[in-house]
Amino acid sequence: METTERLRIALVVQRYGLEVSGGAELHCRWLAEHLNQYYDVHVITTCALDYTRWENHYPPGRDEINGVQVHRFRVDRRRDPKRFARLTVQLLGRPHAYWDELEWMRQQGPLSTGLSEFVRQQRSSYDVFIFFTYLYATTYFGLQLVPDKAVLVPTAHDEPVIYLSLFRPLFNLPRFIVYNTEVERRFVERLSGNYHVPSAVVGVGIDLPADLSGERFRQKYDLDGDFVAYVGRVDSSKNCDELLDHFLRFRQGYAGDLKLVVMGKGSLPVPQHPDVVPLGFVSEQDKFDGLQAASVVVIPSRYESLSMAMLEAWLAGTPVLVNGECEVLKEQCQRSNGGLYYHSYQEFELGLSLMLTRGGIGDRLAEAGRRFARENYSWSIIEQKYQALLPMVTIGDSRGGTSN
Repeated sequence: METTERLRIALVVQRYGLEVSGGAELHCRWLAEHLNQYYDVHVITTCALDYTRWENHYPPGRDEINGVQVHRFRVDRRRDPKRFARLTVQLLGRPHAYWDELEWMRQQGPLSTGLSEFVRQQRSSYDVFIFFTYLYATTYFGLQLVPDKAVLVPTAHDEPVIYLSLFRPLFNLPRFIVYNTEVERRFVERLSGNYHVPSAVVGVGIDLPADLSGERFRQKYDLDGDFVAYVGRVDSSKNCDELLDHFLRFRQGYAGDLKLVVMGKGSLPVPQHPDVVPLGFVSEQDKFDGLQAASVVVIPSRYESLSMAMLEAWLAGTPVLVNGECEVLKEQCQRSNGGLYYHSYQEFELGLSLMLTRGGIGDRLAEAGRRFARENYSWSIIEQKYQALLPMVTIGDSRGGTSN
């Protein structure tokens, strides 16, 4: 399908590549690949692969990934994670000036003079710039160069740093904002007062492999019996340390055979335990096979604007158990009837026990979740929403924001 006028779209994101598994980065790549059938899509990004240090990994210059043109620029300086963590604690724990926040953003990174100059010089070459994630320097400094052509996909959630004063003007700058959920929109509007900025609740689509096989996953990784799956960045910021503690505590009192399979990499060491299986980074095929094979997918994060792991689990036919302190995850479970949520270990234990019961609530939750994901997060729906909103940005008639 072709539009009558093929717009030139630039997506700006901190990292980009087939090996990059971060939620916002994956969202960006999938969107770029799907919009590329309608528009002339380019991605503007850095050479970084690792989000903790922003070390240059990919060669700078022009690349092509799955048919999408990618422009990579070197990161100016590597980040020291320990120094940055100390700076963040100091900033959040005491009164400070606006300039302190700007220095925090420079340390947050990734800073790329080449990327900023490219956006500045090429502003007339693109009809729309779509910036992913409010949190990083590529969005904070880049969006200010092209606010009249900017669409922001903030992937925002209630976390300490979002209350820094430098972010409030950012949410008022873009021509249009695309939120992942209604919860995210309400939160950002309350926080920044940007009610006047046109917006839409869109989300992301999920591509399922043509062939799913939980049995293939079990054979490949020598897994028998029930297992709980976690998919994503293995990090304290994702509350993985609490998940590990909860699971090992649950395992002590559970009579059946049960393992925790961890798919993903991160900075948090996974303890050596016979019932904890760390697989590291896995292929898309293995991930979906694993999601189908799992009895339950647990999402422990307190901070999410939308969980792709939740949608993927549902589409693979598996129920979810999520952290109820995350309003987005909790509301998605309530809307879909596709999962349970917990606020304490006792609720975690009860929810997991219920879903591990044969022929019980887990099967009903899984089916309801699958139906919800298909009806709200198919790519055909997401593509239609972007096709409706992007021309509004280019012609300046973006005052009639839409929502789902």
